[in-house]
Amino acid sequence: MTQPGEIVAERASRRFKVYPRESRRLKDAIVARRGSRPSDVLAVRDVSFHIEPGGAVGLVGRNGSGKTTLLRLISGIIKPSSGRVEIGGRVGSLLELGAGFHPDLTGRENVFLNGSIYGLKRAYLREQLDEIVAFAGLEHAIDRPVRTYSSGMYMRLGFAIAAHIDADVLLLDEVFAVGDEQFQRKCFGKIFEFKQRGGTIVFVSHDASAVERLCDRAILLRDGAVEFDGPTHDAIVRYRQLLAGDRDPAERGAGLKEWGSGEVRIESVELLGPEGETRTQFLAGEAMTLRLRLVAVRPLAAPRLSFEIRDSSGLLVAGGAHSTAGLGWDAETTALVARFDVDSLPLADGRFQVRLGLGDDTGSELYHWLDDALTFVVYPGGDAVGVVRLDGRWSGEEIGAQAERVRT
Repeated sequence: MTQPGEIVAERASRRFKVYPRESRRLKDAIVARRGSRPSDVLAVRDVSFHIEPGGAVGLVGRNGSGKTTLLRLISGIIKPSSGRVEIGGRVGSLLELGAGFHPDLTGRENVFLNGSIYGLKRAYLREQLDEIVAFAGLEHAIDRPVRTYSSGMYMRLGFAIAAHIDADVLLLDEVFAVGDEQFQRKCFGKIFEFKQRGGTIVFVSHDASAVERLCDRAILLRDGAVEFDGPTHDAIVRYRQLLAGDRDPAERGAGLKEWGSGEVRIESVELLGPEGETRTQFLAGEAMTLRLRLVAVRPLAAPRLSFEIRDSSGLLVAGGAHSTAGLGWDAETTALVARFDVDSLPLADGRFQVRLGLGDDTGSELYHWLDDALTFVVYPGGDAVGVVRLDGRWSGEEIGAQAERVRT
């Protein structure tokens, strides 16, 4: 018998039947099933692990490795085809945020509707209502129909309700893509509170830094099986090695921020202002320095450093590459601090993202890629508008007829 907060999986497997083509009508389904056989897909195979109460475990792996299927087995949404998965106590799932919302009901009414789906009593929801609304930051919109909400408002309300479940186990699946940076910090704070109270957490994410912040242990899945189960850092290193051959992994769309084989890594990144102070906000035309520290596991040939600056829509604004051999990297180097100095920032206005990469000099091997190394904001100076600050001078020229009139 499992105790509250304990999770046990023993040789758990899950099969799905997949038919060759989608059936849109009953007749199609009958005809198709007569003429074709379904194929078996083994999404999870022989998975075994034990999570003690109060543990925080991350599930990592490539798309299709079985992470979400395993999370659904733990939550009880689906049952294993063989083996067993047991979970003790009450489960809170932050998997499908806002599932069950009725578009024509107000946010307030949906708090009670969605809360009842989670099994929360109406009296408890009435007590927590103000805190839920404040957490979601929807005081101004709580009495409007949710069909008038933006997708961010919709998801924030869903998270706020789910985060107030009194549970022993919390299941999380890429929830930190909800809302802006400030709201994501609130989400992390709420989940850390749950962890400090002794709750058990199982977290699926492509964001390695989020997994490392939250989890002491991680399980790496590969083709539905456990590839590695141990310290989070070691699991993340192995995960990145699986991604090292891909220049543009499909997982980026699901929140993946960094990958690479790991022989040399970008350990830290910061932006400095004119006085050498750490900054994330600049005026157009100011001096700016990008400073980063590179660390290698062992001495190797000088890697090539590449960078991109993109605007909030993802448009490439600037980029380039430079061999670290010209920055002092030699055959014995295992650590290097590099700087890129900009005397006058040629950006006018907007929010910008820095992406950084390290590879070998031939471009055939990727050591480390940081898709979201840091974000900074540029405020316009004077009347400049747009993304780029165009330096130039205005002057007037006399037209021939005007000059003739002046002479007469």
